[in-house]
Amino acid sequence: MLGQVGHAALALMSLLLLLWHEAAPIEVPQDLKILQDLKQPPTIIKQSVKDYIVDPRDNIIIECEAKGNPVPTFSWRRNGKFFNIGKDPRVTMRKRSGTLEIGFRSGGRPEDYEGEYQCFASNDFGGALSNKILLRVSKAPLWPKEVLEPVSVTEGSPLVLPCNPPPGLPPPFTFWMDSGMSPIPQDKRVSMGLNGDLYFSNVLARDAHTDYSCNARFLFTHTIQQKNPFTLKVQTSRKVAESTPTFLSPSGTESSKMVLRDEQLLLECIAAGLPTPTIKWFKKGGDLPGRKVKFENYNKTLKIINVSEEDAGEYVCMANNHLGSIRHSIFVQIKAAPYWLDKPSDLVLAPDENGRLVCRANGNPKPNIQWLINGHPIEGYPPNPNRQVLGDTIIFRSVQIGSSAVYQCNASNQHGYLLANAFVSVLDMPPRMLGPKNQLIKVIENNRTFLDCPFFGSPLPDLRWFKNGQGSGLDGGQYRAYINGTLEIKRARAEDEGTYTCVANSILGTAENQVRLEVKEPTRIVRLPEHQSAVRGSTTRFDCKVKSDPSLTVTVAWMKDDKPLYLGWRLRKDEESLTIPNVNEGDEGTYTCTVKSEIDQDSASARLTVLDRPDAPMDLDLSDPAARSVRLTWIPGNDHRSPITEFLVQFEEDRWEPGRWQKLSSYPGDLNSVILQLAPFVNYQFRVIAINSVGQSPPSGPSPRYKTSGAAPDAIPRGLRGSGSKKDNMEITWEPLLDLERNGPNLHYSIWWRRKDSGEEWSNVTTVGSKHVVHNTETYVPYEIKIQARNEFGSGPESNVVIGYSGEDKPSDAPTDLRVSKVDSTKVNIHWKSVNPNTVRGEFKEYRLYYWRESSQVPGLIVNKEKKTKGFYSTMAEPSGILSDLVPYSKYKMFMVVANNHFESSPSNTVEFNTKEGVPDAPRAVRMHSKSLDTISLEWEKPLEPNGILIGYQLKYQRVNGSRLGRPHLETFLPNVTEFTLRLPDRSTRYKFFLSAMTQVGAGEVYAEETPHFTNEAYIDHVDIATQGWFIGLMCAIALIILILLIVCFIKRSRGGKYPVRDKKDLPLDPVDQKDPDGSFDYQSQ
Repeated sequence: MLGQVGHAALALMSLLLLLWHEAAPIEVPQDLKILQDLKQPPTIIKQSVKDYIVDPRDNIIIECEAKGNPVPTFSWRRNGKFFNIGKDPRVTMRKRSGTLEIGFRSGGRPEDYEGEYQCFASNDFGGALSNKILLRVSKAPLWPKEVLEPVSVTEGSPLVLPCNPPPGLPPPFTFWMDSGMSPIPQDKRVSMGLNGDLYFSNVLARDAHTDYSCNARFLFTHTIQQKNPFTLKVQTSRKVAESTPTFLSPSGTESSKMVLRDEQLLLECIAAGLPTPTIKWFKKGGDLPGRKVKFENYNKTLKIINVSEEDAGEYVCMANNHLGSIRHSIFVQIKAAPYWLDKPSDLVLAPDENGRLVCRANGNPKPNIQWLINGHPIEGYPPNPNRQVLGDTIIFRSVQIGSSAVYQCNASNQHGYLLANAFVSVLDMPPRMLGPKNQLIKVIENNRTFLDCPFFGSPLPDLRWFKNGQGSGLDGGQYRAYINGTLEIKRARAEDEGTYTCVANSILGTAENQVRLEVKEPTRIVRLPEHQSAVRGSTTRFDCKVKSDPSLTVTVAWMKDDKPLYLGWRLRKDEESLTIPNVNEGDEGTYTCTVKSEIDQDSASARLTVLDRPDAPMDLDLSDPAARSVRLTWIPGNDHRSPITEFLVQFEEDRWEPGRWQKLSSYPGDLNSVILQLAPFVNYQFRVIAINSVGQSPPSGPSPRYKTSGAAPDAIPRGLRGSGSKKDNMEITWEPLLDLERNGPNLHYSIWWRRKDSGEEWSNVTTVGSKHVVHNTETYVPYEIKIQARNEFGSGPESNVVIGYSGEDKPSDAPTDLRVSKVDSTKVNIHWKSVNPNTVRGEFKEYRLYYWRESSQVPGLIVNKEKKTKGFYSTMAEPSGILSDLVPYSKYKMFMVVANNHFESSPSNTVEFNTKEGVPDAPRAVRMHSKSLDTISLEWEKPLEPNGILIGYQLKYQRVNGSRLGRPHLETFLPNVTEFTLRLPDRSTRYKFFLSAMTQVGAGEVYAEETPHFTNEAYIDHVDIATQGWFIGLMCAIALIILILLIVCFIKRSRGGKYPVRDKKDLPLDPVDQKDPDGSFDYQSQ
């Protein structure tokens, strides 16, 4: 019956929990003013570790610090009893803290203060507890005095040398050394176990020593204690018996091991046997945890870090050698001290609100949960209808002011405990705004925007937003209001600008704040920098043009490789670009332009690659020598980011032009080993130049010298020819072989010649020069010629036969019957009779006509009588030709000769003829000026070459209107008229004039000109300048200077002074106009 009632009560309680509404706990903001006004129970913020081992040489400090409002007071318990600090002069407590300091300067033993300590921090609203701190003093005891007898063992037998270090706190670290303080060598056969003993799987004769000493190092005191050494004697025999494996540790076939969760598991198997056994590990029913497992001590130790429940099970170690194997099973159990699943946290509630504290922990075995209030068991407090304990949970209903307290949860089992403090604070506070008042927020258009309105109150107030003080609360659509007071504007636009008001309201009051929102245009880089490659020494530029909101101040900064760029004196920055003159390798990198306003920024990057000429090739090497070739190999230098396109191989030889480097050959940039084709009898050395798009590298260092052997010449002398310098000789000349074509010493030339088609034997001569003269030849006779080069190694190839000629002489006959026909104003046909080719006495070149202008038919015109020539090449019996570019209306004379390469014949008969009248040249010295505001005057002079008798001038003029010309007007003038005045219809009218002279043949070359702009101001200045005072003064000064100079000249002349006079008798005189009554002109000399 009681069981049924209990089940019904439990079911009813579960239903009530489901229907019960719990308010979210209040989160107190970390606002300084609120925290100053906020009353809260104590919270432990610092304490010493649970297992606290101290150094006996130092003072003991047990930490305990807590916060709360009012400031907490502190007290201590020692071994479960109140610890009266005031009665012990060695113990003090720090101010505004619960930390204890125990000093021993005036005496006392630290061991007297060992025990369990617990700190209490309390104020008006509750009390908090620290962990129970077990204080122990570190100990480093000495080894017990003992006499160790020598250990005698048979060779091949196992051995264990015990260590048994003195128990210390904490336990010491053990190791084995000899008397020389050198570690005992350890390996698969000899090793130290986890307990500190030294294990020998089998003893060898070399193990016999008198100084096996175990050492214990104590960490706190930094001291090392040494055990008396063992003496090991090994009894040797001729033959050592082998043995199957046996375990030295652990013993038996199975054992067990217990380890706590999250600690380290160490399993050990050390085996004896000869040969030394090998140890292997595995886990029954599963694999070893690969990520956590490690094998140490030559596989004798298995270590698993941070063990968990799934690491429990049976582990098997197996020892084997070629005689057999044995196994040992270790059953591992994983227990666990309590660990948190849900640690209770502080709870701040408003009056009449509900809440809960949860304390969930796990362990093995499962821990027991105990609740305390202000450090005392909850069972000792009278029942409270607003508080209910349900195992690991405490439920609070309708809490009231004055019910604040600190609750402790203690979770414990046989392996340890957990203690957590969590206060329950009941708080009432009217609404208040936490952010700055009337804040101005600037945002970028179309961006997601948040307007913050931090607030606090208990109970938690309701918060609403309003825009420009109108309308209902903002929430939904474009706006979203968050519970923490933030208003989100999903996409800020220009119309969203304005004043936003947030209002917090609760039963205790109202608080409000305002935020002014301004929407700005985004800051953007509209012309971005681009990746560039620049040659070292050149100038490069990165663009960075910015567009931003006019009301925002924008700054532009440049970075290089993510570091601020130092401009220095060389780099130049303006609003839209960065210029880098005289680029060097240090300028290479990534340049970032960052433009910032107070609310946003933009950036863009581009990389600068600096190109340079390649470095010189290195390590030239010669290989594969042959008579006329050798292989050259080199290592290319750094190409400085511009690929090498070509290698230039140069050579220098020390026989003919030592020190002069010459081009040998070029090779593609992807080769670095080539076969060089060489000439004989040259002592070479080589160098290599690399070429890329920037330029040439410096030359490499020279290669070792390579000398080729001699050979007969391969080349034929070039430019072989024969010609006469006199009428009875022939000079045979040729170009000597180049130095690299000699192929050996003692170079000379063999020359052969004979008269062509004569059937004569070849004449021959040998010479070292490049010329040979054949004397006593007939005039202009053809010869066959050939040549061959020779040296000490033999003869080269013979040349082809070339035809040469002996010397020329003056032609014996002259052209005859020279005459003209079809005389025009500028050209004439000429005719003559040719000479016999044999009388040319040389190579016929041309019939050469000499002609000159004797005079002009225009009276009084002086002409240039310089002779001119024109050649005619013709082999006809009665050839003819045309002589052009003659001056019209002139008298000419001419004669003709026949010419070879060196001589001319006697002249032919002389012929005279007159060219016909032509059209004149253009008038000269045309001038245009304005004598008044409404007229334009044109003046000119007669043509330089009238080409006939002038009969007058023709003037055509047209009005100019932009690019269009008006109706033409024509005026004609007599030859003695050389000016024309035109009245303008208005001052801005412009005309274009076309002027030409005329003969009976017609109008000649036209001179064209357009009137300039004559402004009223210019004319007025011109008219009034004579009335200006400064102009009258200037003219007076000039007149005075001229008068003084005339007086000085007169005085010098009266004293017999001499002056240089220009001799003009040989100068041609300019023609002057002599007007006849009929208006015609004569050209006469004065």
